[in-house]
Amino acid sequence: MPEPTKKDDGQPEVAPDSSDVPSENSVTSKEAKVATKDTEAKVTEAEAEAAVPTPAAEPPQPQPVVIVVTELEPVEGEVTDPQPIVTEPVENGHSEPEQTQPERSVQVIEVKEEEPSSSKTHEDGSTPKKLSIDLPNDSDPESTRGRKDSVWSLGDGQPPEEIDKQTENPPLSTLLIEKPQSGSITVGGDITFIAKVEAKDLLRKPTVKWFKGKWMDLASKTGKHLQLKESFERLSKIHTFEMHIIKAKENYAGNYRCEVTYKDKFDSCSFDLEVKEVPEVSQSIDIRSAFKRREVKQEETPEVDVWEILKNARPDEYEKIAFTYGITDLRGLLKRLKKTKKEEKKSEAFAKRLEPAYQVDKGGKIRLIVDLADPTVELKWYKNGQEIRPTPKFIFEHKGTQRIMVINNCQMSDDAAYSVTAGEEKCTTELFVKELPVNIVKELEPVKTTVNERIELECEVSEEGAKVKWMKNGVEVPTGVRSRYRVKSEGTKHWLIIDDASKDDTGTYSLMATGGTSQAHVQVDLKPLKVLMDLQSVTVLLGQPLKLNCEIYPGNVPGRWYKNGQLVQPNDRISITHKTKNHSLDVESSTIHDAGDYTFVPEGYTQTLSAKVHIIDPPRVHLEALNVQDNTVTIVAGNKLRLEIPISGEPAPRVVWMKGERVILDTGSRVHAETFADHTCLTIDITEREDTGNYKIVLQNEAGEDTASVKVKVVDIPDPPEAPLVTEVGGDWCTMTWEPPRYDGGSPILGYFIERKKKQSSRWMRLNFDLCKETTFEPKKMIEGVPYEVRIFAVNAIGVSKPSEPSKPFIPLAVTSEPTMLVVDDVTDTTVTMKWRPPDTIGAAGLDGYQIEYCIEGTDDWIVANKELTEKTKYTITGLPVEAKILVRVKAINAAGASQPRTTQHSILVKEVIEPPKIRIPRHLKQTYIRKVGEVVNLVVPFVGKPRPKVTWLKEGQPIDPTISIRNSDCDSIMFIRKAERKHSGKYELSVQVENHIDTAMLDIQIVDLPGPPQAVKIEEIWGNNVALDWSPPKDSGNAPITGYTIQKADKKTMEWYTCVEHYHRTCITISDLVVGNEYFFRIYSENMVGLSEDATATKDSALIVKEGLHLKNPEYNDRDFTEPPRFTQPLINTFAIAGYNATLNCSVRANPRPKVVWMKNKITIIDDPRYRMFHNQGVCTLEIRKPSPFDGGVYTCKAVNDLGEAQVDCKLEVKGGFTFFELMKRGVPLHLIDKYMNESKTSESEKKGSD
Repeated sequence: MPEPTKKDDGQPEVAPDSSDVPSENSVTSKEAKVATKDTEAKVTEAEAEAAVPTPAAEPPQPQPVVIVVTELEPVEGEVTDPQPIVTEPVENGHSEPEQTQPERSVQVIEVKEEEPSSSKTHEDGSTPKKLSIDLPNDSDPESTRGRKDSVWSLGDGQPPEEIDKQTENPPLSTLLIEKPQSGSITVGGDITFIAKVEAKDLLRKPTVKWFKGKWMDLASKTGKHLQLKESFERLSKIHTFEMHIIKAKENYAGNYRCEVTYKDKFDSCSFDLEVKEVPEVSQSIDIRSAFKRREVKQEETPEVDVWEILKNARPDEYEKIAFTYGITDLRGLLKRLKKTKKEEKKSEAFAKRLEPAYQVDKGGKIRLIVDLADPTVELKWYKNGQEIRPTPKFIFEHKGTQRIMVINNCQMSDDAAYSVTAGEEKCTTELFVKELPVNIVKELEPVKTTVNERIELECEVSEEGAKVKWMKNGVEVPTGVRSRYRVKSEGTKHWLIIDDASKDDTGTYSLMATGGTSQAHVQVDLKPLKVLMDLQSVTVLLGQPLKLNCEIYPGNVPGRWYKNGQLVQPNDRISITHKTKNHSLDVESSTIHDAGDYTFVPEGYTQTLSAKVHIIDPPRVHLEALNVQDNTVTIVAGNKLRLEIPISGEPAPRVVWMKGERVILDTGSRVHAETFADHTCLTIDITEREDTGNYKIVLQNEAGEDTASVKVKVVDIPDPPEAPLVTEVGGDWCTMTWEPPRYDGGSPILGYFIERKKKQSSRWMRLNFDLCKETTFEPKKMIEGVPYEVRIFAVNAIGVSKPSEPSKPFIPLAVTSEPTMLVVDDVTDTTVTMKWRPPDTIGAAGLDGYQIEYCIEGTDDWIVANKELTEKTKYTITGLPVEAKILVRVKAINAAGASQPRTTQHSILVKEVIEPPKIRIPRHLKQTYIRKVGEVVNLVVPFVGKPRPKVTWLKEGQPIDPTISIRNSDCDSIMFIRKAERKHSGKYELSVQVENHIDTAMLDIQIVDLPGPPQAVKIEEIWGNNVALDWSPPKDSGNAPITGYTIQKADKKTMEWYTCVEHYHRTCITISDLVVGNEYFFRIYSENMVGLSEDATATKDSALIVKEGLHLKNPEYNDRDFTEPPRFTQPLINTFAIAGYNATLNCSVRANPRPKVVWMKNKITIIDDPRYRMFHNQGVCTLEIRKPSPFDGGVYTCKAVNDLGEAQVDCKLEVKGGFTFFELMKRGVPLHLIDKYMNESKTSESEKKGSD
């Protein structure tokens, strides 16, 4: 943590370490200054010369300014002891405030430069610069005279009056509930300051900052001596912020400030820290002087009257003057200048006191001289309160009544407050040491080298041991133990060394000193790589050693090996060696996993060496894995057969399954073969007896061939027997016979099972549980009148066959009762529909169906209506004469015959019953049906009525338009308009009529369109920056009410239209906030429910906004023609692409108006192809090809066309890397392109082999 020091205004400031940036530092009095609103400056005139700088226009004899210090009562919350208030001088007059407190005046006298004399000349012949300021002894107590070394720092020139101003009291606390309190500690002690903020009304944590002095934020100074902590107590909701000062030093004393901010709230609190020295101090040693840099003695410069320059200069020039003449504490000088008394109290011990201030260059010599009134008085010299003993640096001289202290080789540690005591009296002075900047003597030189080389950047400065900073591209170069950079210095020379340069070391390096900066560019390039021997693709038998090697230059370049993109690491089986130019990869015993693409990548280079490694192994069929006798597999038909036979070989062998001469393909439906990495599989989904036979397996690869055979035997159940014959039927029995099945399933027939069931039932009942060895059987215990069916099952060792076809049904004969509840269901002009219920008693023979008959009333001739029996209980009699009367009867039919008929009691009149029509309008058609012009209108209106109603459509009493399509059915009517027009709007009447019954419905259809533009848009009035517009509604409202208007304006210079108001309902408006000096046109769109009108009506005249009282004359300009035909400023470049990786083609074109850009491949325009993406932005044309394949290669053309002409550029794209036939098919490439690509690949491969 930087060491804090005290400033003149009582505010703390952190003094820099030897490596930090200088900060402001000065010696101040402990007396606090408190500014209040009730005190004002009181200025009186005196005879002494004023020391405050005055403007040049004032009289040549300036009057001194007396600053009145008024003792006030302590201000609550700020200080507790009475403190002096220093009032500021009032310019351009005097203010006489009421005198309410005792006054103590401090006189400021003019600063004069003492004339050099022979007795005051230094031993080296130089004349020191002396700044004479008389300060009162009582205003500079002993405890505040010790100054710490610092360098003056000031903002943009402030006048001395503003420098001394105090900050206003902060507002009453609104956030802090506990403020840090002032404290004091001894040197080396620890202290903690605590601030608390209540978070009850805060949504988030407040921001807290700690400051020393006015502006130094301590957050960046945390470290060994300063720690900032914060905590939050959830129960009490209080944030606690702590600042810990550890092992405090003497210069940590001063004023501190804590600021709290939360959104728009602010609170702050100031507190003091006093650091007391340890009493037991053996000797006074300035520790920091040991760390100061040695200064090279500069040439003596002639003495300059700095005070006279400051007095005659403007306030904004103070900083420049202080920098030029090395004034390190301008702020302190100006403050002390204002505090000096007008008249010095006559001293009894000193005939002549020390000058108020002295100035000397670093490395120079200074003489401090006093005259004693009594030469016998004992004299002691002090520096920052510590007594000075005679040393080679401090030499004491006596010349009469003069006492002289000579300070040799002045350093920055000598910049301090000096005092001399004679008896009880003391006088003080300030010594300012001017530090000279470190200049660049020898500039850095640019370096251009290659990787792995040594780089040395050398620079020479003007001072030995000077601290400099090395930068790279504006960032400080790290010089730690593990850093790649080494910094060396010897005398005035400094070096930055990079032992092993890399590509990343390229950049701009600079050396920064206090007097200037030198920079140079370092360029590190790769060494050229030369391939002496490339990698070769190899084919190795499984288990044999594998060796890959290559030779490159330079030989000291390391590299990495990759297999299929993965880094290869050495192990017990794989060894990687590098001997000078040779790089090799050795594998002791190759495995299948060693096959792949190998790549050697030299470190630091983009060039790579690649080769393919193939591992081959003769194929082999491992039939022993089946574990069957004689390689015969037996399976029951119908089951799934899956033979998995292990195979081996590398590359993976080609497998062929054969049965006889027939090859089994992998695309078969029921029987198919599959091949995997380590086995082949024959699958028969549902085995059949035809699948029995020998199956042959053939394996082939480039290493050899192998064959094997497997026998498959399929056994099955027997075929079902033929349908049995019922030869004889009895009351409760029958006799049945059958024939054996044609195929016994490869196993002898063991017997038969017999089943029977009722005809109308689906449940079969087995009649024998022991196998019947014969082909005859006699079922018994059957119910009379119930129809039965029988069937047979054959049985062998495999199982039971499927059932035979059932026999013909056999039943006892019985007639049913008559049908019941015969009624009329529907009558039309030619049909009658009857409905009935089944008979109450059906009988043992069951019911085969019904027969319907009818006869004309008055005749006995019954006519059969249905030629075939119907099992339904409803039937429609057709073909009847109109208005005839008929009788209908129904009979139930079974195997025994027909039942008694059921006849209607009354005759039936053949005439349709009338049902009045009724239109059922859908809910959405009960209100106005609105559609836009061009939309489809499809309205479906359902209705009921018998017979089929007559439907009529009218539009407002007139026939409808022929363009409207009407389709009618028995239950609805459909109106269809393919493309609606305005003329289709209106009220439509739908009429449905059945004989004398009529029902009508009204449909309201409204076809709406965009409105027309407003009429008669004109500018009514212009005043100020306002324009009044007026217009009339449009002639055409679009068959819909106008809902509003949109008003736009355009500057005549640009004619770019901007919307002022939208959805405006009135026909007059005032446009405000127009720019003075601009000329505007206005246009208006009308709006209805469809949208804005296609056109807008603009004002014929423009509105010029002129400032009142001014007349603007518009200058005339000649328009420049910027149009030009297309011209390519950057052409396309022939490009190589890698298959599967996106490729882009770029060019730039210049044209006005903007051209239309077209991309072509082989002179064919590319349109809507998802494989291409085209961009055109700011004249840059880009074509992106997504994952190109070799057939994407060719000549690509970019063509730009506008009204003035056209231009085009070409380039050739070649795609490296190929695809297999299967990959191209998956990508959806057409077959003719695949064939062309495969032929080109074969041709290129043959050419390469021929060249090898």
